[in-house]
Amino acid sequence: MPTHRRSFPGDPRELRAARTWTRAVLDGHSCSEDAALIVTELGTNALVHTTSGGSGGSFGVALTVSDLAVTIAVTDSGSGATNPEVQCPAPDSTHGRGLGMVTALADRVMVQGGAEGRTVTAELLIRVRPDSPAPSSAHPGVRRP
Repeated sequence: MPTHRRSFPGDPRELRAARTWTRAVLDGHSCSEDAALIVTELGTNALVHTTSGGSGGSFGVALTVSDLAVTIAVTDSGSGATNPEVQCPAPDSTHGRGLGMVTALADRVMVQGGAEGRTVTAELLIRVRPDSPAPSSAHPGVRRP
């Protein structure tokens, strides 16, 4: 499973670079647009809620691609002020929906770390279309629903 890693300076303009890099790494993969949105949301959270957005700050992105999933991990520079959590903002609020969107898009979201730095990992499982050939591990004669 190849993992691609890149660090981005703690400047909001770098979110576009992170999104572009994600699309380039995934190069037309069926999950590339969802992954690009997740990188943008998690990168924004890193810049807004941690020292990643401060002078000299940065955030890291790791993309792991396998036959079964695309895993996106965004690591911030840390802060004792907040912990990532899904919020329920008022309808007229302009903030607080990012992690909710990530959890809606991803099959699994995990948060690791603490005040010294956190990594939020989102996993997108690869969906097998009914007209796709069966995975190589399938046994001959086994019927799939």
